[in-house]
Amino acid sequence: MNGSTLHKTATACGEELPGAQLEHPFGPGWEVLKVRGKVFMLMTEVPGRPVVILKADPSEAHALRQQNIHITPGYHMNKKHWITLGRGEGVDSRLVRELVTDSYLLVVAGLPKAEQPVDPHTFGLSTGAAR
Repeated sequence: MNGSTLHKTATACGEELPGAQLEHPFGPGWEVLKVRGKVFMLMTEVPGRPVVILKADPSEAHALRQQNIHITPGYHMNKKHWITLGRGEGVDSRLVRELVTDSYLLVVAGLPKAEQPVDPHTFGLSTGAAR
């Protein structure tokens, strides 16, 4: 997956999620997707290399970094709770969509129940998506 495709796939997935909004709070070089005002995805270029920065469960983030050299600690974020996804072998649209959705659901789970646009524990289950 090339960098343009990485960002396009991540954006398309993120914008499909209920309540997601694209913003540019850090200027034109950064795209930020939020749900109810909380960030779940950032996209930018790190020395000319397109990256997607996502929230991740700490134990899953560690495992992901061990399994794929294109997944590193979160760029300019808490390294325990965020990952940076770059392009490369093993990074395909399925992985991007899964990581974007997982990030979104982690953020939604932290919202007060009345503000949650979906139930983070059941979202995607009825459509047969693997969770």
